[in-house]
Amino acid sequence: MTQLFTPHTLGQLTLANRIVIAPMCQYSAEDGNMTDWHLMHLGQLAFSGAGLLIIEASAVEAIGRITPADVGLYSDDNQAAMARVLKAVRTHSRMPIAIQLGHAGRKASSHVPWAGGQALKATEGAWETVGPSALPQAPGDPVPLALDAAGLARVKDAFVASAKRAHALGFDAIELHGAHGYLLHEFMSPISNQRTDDYGGSVENRIRFPLEVYDAVRAAVPESIPVGMRISATDWVDGGWDVEQSCVLAKALSARGCAFIHVSSGGVSPQQKIPLEPGYQVPMAERIKAVAGDMPTIAVGLITDPQQAEDIVAAGQADFIALARAMLFEPHWPWRAAMELGAQVEVPPQYWRSQPRTAKALFGEARIGSR
Repeated sequence: MTQLFTPHTLGQLTLANRIVIAPMCQYSAEDGNMTDWHLMHLGQLAFSGAGLLIIEASAVEAIGRITPADVGLYSDDNQAAMARVLKAVRTHSRMPIAIQLGHAGRKASSHVPWAGGQALKATEGAWETVGPSALPQAPGDPVPLALDAAGLARVKDAFVASAKRAHALGFDAIELHGAHGYLLHEFMSPISNQRTDDYGGSVENRIRFPLEVYDAVRAAVPESIPVGMRISATDWVDGGWDVEQSCVLAKALSARGCAFIHVSSGGVSPQQKIPLEPGYQVPMAERIKAVAGDMPTIAVGLITDPQQAEDIVAAGQADFIALARAMLFEPHWPWRAAMELGAQVEVPPQYWRSQPRTAKALFGEARIGSR
């Protein structure tokens, strides 16, 4: 029996299978507002048969956007635009939908990736960025403003306000973005955090602010809404954040009843050296799972083959498998995985007639005639 297609829980939310669609920035918003692009993009992913869809990083304040084209959830207009997209998607799909809330920190105010991704210039509409310390992301980049006590409180309040908006929109879960060199990760890493106060120095101090944000968000929404965190398990830089420090964070999150931890890596330094290969981040997820108690782990990163995903879950290396770029390339990847592994997947009735003759049980009890 396949393990990839067995139900499992995130907090009080039960997912039909272990396949998660990871959040993927589309850089297609207008003033933080979702557009028709998001309606089309999320609509097709909601037909994929995955257990959970996590929509892209949504900034908790305007200066927390990576680019001017990022989605936000910091204004009434943002919320209304997102509500329009969600209403259309939910009309035709029962798939649970989560939101990733984030703040880009010192990596904000940048061009979209296909325009180079470099920091915006003042003549291009740049804004002041913030971080734990006045250290730029790369030589020549703007120096961020080091957050003081008032700034920390403002950012934490922004996360809470966005979480309340997410609850009002009816999201099934919330993921806090603590990965890829963005603000919460910047606090964790000694590369970007050289503070000398209670938020810098020891690993316990460096994880203090991310944990405060988690606690504040957890307290702001009902217990029925799972709240988890995505992390970079390592910076891939000597002397940076690493797996053992990630384990310290995981234990602290687990002790707080965190619903899940989503294990990615990298992003805080251009000096990173990432050994890309299939499933390269899975051993880190496995190490974190070993110390995380009952807190589910999500593995992500070059997991593209259904048997590969099945083996990871069956071996207990992670509880869930997340796919990102592979889902963009093949939006019905879970259909193929179910067919190859001998499982069933939920598909809209409009698509039932696409079921291959060699996989008659793929769509369950689908029955449809033709004229």
